[in-house]
Amino acid sequence: MRMSARMEGDFVVFLIGMRINRFRSLRKWLPVARAMVPMIKELRADPAHGLLGCENFVNGRTTLMVQYWRSTDHLIAYAKDRDHSHWPAWKRFFREAYKSEAVGVWHETYVVSGYETVYVNMPAFGLGRAGELVPTNKAGDHAAARLAALG
Repeated sequence: MRMSARMEGDFVVFLIGMRINRFRSLRKWLPVARAMVPMIKELRADPAHGLLGCENFVNGRTTLMVQYWRSTDHLIAYAKDRDHSHWPAWKRFFREAYKSEAVGVWHETYVVSGYETVYVNMPAFGLGRAGELVPTNKAGDHAAARLAALG
């Protein structure tokens, strides 16, 4: 079955991850790796934070999490909120791991106003899980039609 994703309005794709630079420095990079779990639990428990969904990937020593957010305002508000998990994790990273260079962290933020998707014989995944899955004939049968609809 061919499906496409539908998301109302603009949204944000936030890519975040880490890279283990020194495997032997477990005490430096393991807390960084573990810090994401409570953040995601916290974000999923309260949709008002604005996280719409996420997917996690590992490629050797580098991790990648693709997150979908309602807006940059939601993303930034969560990052700066001292009463939630991100702020203390970020401070701990700079206090305990930053200078060692045993682990690197990175992120990229994209504000999305147009997109094209297709999922063939797939369960809900990525934007299709964060938003709404619809049959491709409602979104356009081909990538060119879906892209042209962006106008």
